[in-house]
Amino acid sequence: MPQVCEFKLPDLGEGLTEAEIVRWLVEVGDVVAIDQPVVEVETAKAMVEVPCPYGGVVTARFGEEGTELPVGAPLLTVAVGSGADLGVMGPVGPGSDARPGTGSGAEASTGGPDGCPDSAGCGSGETEQSGKSGNVLVGYGTGAPAARRRRVRPEALATPGAAQTAGASGAAPNVVQGPVAVVSPLVRKLARQHDLDLRQLTGSGPDGLILRSDVESAIKASAAGAAVSAQAPTAVPPAPEPIAAVTSPSQVRSALAERAAGPAVERIPLRGVRGAVADKLARSRREIPDATCWVDADATELMAVRSAMNRAGGPAAGPKVSVLALLARICTAALARFPELNSVVDPEAREIVRLPEIHLGFAAQTERGLVVPVVRDAQARNTESIGAEIARLTEAARTGRISPAELTGGTFTLNNYGVFGVDGSTPIINHPEAAMLGVGRIVPKPWVHGGELAVRQVVQLSLTFDHRVCDGGTAGGFLRYVADCVEQPAVLLRTL
Repeated sequence: MPQVCEFKLPDLGEGLTEAEIVRWLVEVGDVVAIDQPVVEVETAKAMVEVPCPYGGVVTARFGEEGTELPVGAPLLTVAVGSGADLGVMGPVGPGSDARPGTGSGAEASTGGPDGCPDSAGCGSGETEQSGKSGNVLVGYGTGAPAARRRRVRPEALATPGAAQTAGASGAAPNVVQGPVAVVSPLVRKLARQHDLDLRQLTGSGPDGLILRSDVESAIKASAAGAAVSAQAPTAVPPAPEPIAAVTSPSQVRSALAERAAGPAVERIPLRGVRGAVADKLARSRREIPDATCWVDADATELMAVRSAMNRAGGPAAGPKVSVLALLARICTAALARFPELNSVVDPEAREIVRLPEIHLGFAAQTERGLVVPVVRDAQARNTESIGAEIARLTEAARTGRISPAELTGGTFTLNNYGVFGVDGSTPIINHPEAAMLGVGRIVPKPWVHGGELAVRQVVQLSLTFDHRVCDGGTAGGFLRYVADCVEQPAVLLRTL
């Protein structure tokens, strides 16, 4: 008899307790290898692929794309064993919320085949439905690519005399006693919250399976019908009071409720990366008494030095040096001279904690929101090394393959908002850091150079700092040193 392994959402590290399913990488009936990525999830830190520690046939998936699951919740079940010996594994329709072991051939097992340890939720009998998983995500796996996956027909998952299970072939399954077939318990909860009778809905999933989209469509139809019936044919509804005019949270909720019936209202959940950014920025504004100073700098010489560096040595000299890499190297030199800005505040101990290492974060805009990758030990790197690490982290962030560990632990942040075509900004400090340097676009402007008016490449630099760690003199000294290095790169060379 084969064994069924229930793979639960593993501990993704960094204190993360939940993740949202972004994309399934396998279907029910697929044959998966050990450590093959099976699902792509988004946490509050990043989007990662989760590898499955078991090899076998996928018999069930728990939750559809967009579902948020806590750590320890079941992700999928895998039947481990030869296809000819696989027994009934229960419902295997896409998104099934059933548990393995509902077939008549289920038996308890005391030993597990390779890739399916007994202690990891395996067995041909009914598996545990609750409890935290002991699996910890330690890598992203090197499983077989999608092109090499093969499917197992649902008929191969049944033993002689056992009830047939639902599958991708569309064959009508035997009716299993139990509640209405829905994709997950979250769908049932959503229906209960809106007083919907699932028995009155027609599912759009395989064999009439009720999906989350079916429930959401029914909710929208119900809300639209209620809004139409509530409006009098000849009455002109008064314009709702602008939300900006209300002052209390209850008034805000009331104003939002009045507008909720309108067709133009859209609600976007604050979760995942966007939710984490919102929480962190709000906390920074609440806890950090920040101040901002700024200065315009002539970046003509810096741009000339960069061009000379990229021309020197030819193709064998390596990748080109970016402006961001040069500014990052200038920041590490400035922080060595003004260590007050490479620190954090311990409010409980009422202490300023100065940090020996510079872990330089830089803001990167991605399709899934703003993230801040961190260049570790930037104080020990040269410009070329910093540039290579920035390029690697940027690519990982844009493709959603950056790990949570690479997005945490920063001590100072560099924000190049000039890429958006703006000159200046007053950035919000990346809590719990003490400062952030903002860099505007570098554009030709009239500038007094050598006592004469000339067209020069000018950039605006802004420093937002925690006023608890230093006063304006220190912050101004830091910013002035950065500007001096931009205007005269030889100033930086003296400290290298």
